[in-house]
Amino acid sequence: MWNSLSGEVSRKGLEQVFLQSGDMEWDIAMGRYSIEALAPVGQRARVYTWLQHTEDSMKIFGFASVQERSLFLDLIKVSGVGPKLALKCLSGMPHQEFARALEANDAGRLSKVPGLGLKTAQKIILALQGKLLLLDETLPGGNPLGELIASLAEMGFDRRDVEKVVQELGNDPELGKLSVAERERTMFQRALLSLSAG
Repeated sequence: MWNSLSGEVSRKGLEQVFLQSGDMEWDIAMGRYSIEALAPVGQRARVYTWLQHTEDSMKIFGFASVQERSLFLDLIKVSGVGPKLALKCLSGMPHQEFARALEANDAGRLSKVPGLGLKTAQKIILALQGKLLLLDETLPGGNPLGELIASLAEMGFDRRDVEKVVQELGNDPELGKLSVAERERTMFQRALLSLSAG
């Protein structure tokens, strides 16, 4: 499975981006805020991806960050929320704002997303409140904790367990002495070892 696609942005639409990579141009469905965060047309960009494969079609969904993709994947697990509606959620407001409204139990704010509605917003809150990534937290040196958590959660570990282990590792003063790259690698290895041991 692809984690991301890189290439030159050849065109931007309302919820669609075309990315030229070599001789191939990718047609990628993206939320409005992801598109705005992307490099301008004619410049290179990296898009994190998720592939929807049904009996009669394939569609690539794109995201500006791992955290945004993780929120999208959480949303489509909620009964009644498919990829199209999840993408509308990410077009209705920035993913960090959506996550904050969800954690604050603000169904009214979420229901302002076109096509979402109050009942579905309440259903999303009920299913996901307290289970999302810590999207805004960062490690010393600016390395996002959320990206590390997302990587481990996508390997199949329970997100709450991942968050707990990563938070504990983030408080280790010895790790603060390492470079950002070494700290990231060490945290990933230690977290993986701890989670695998159960």
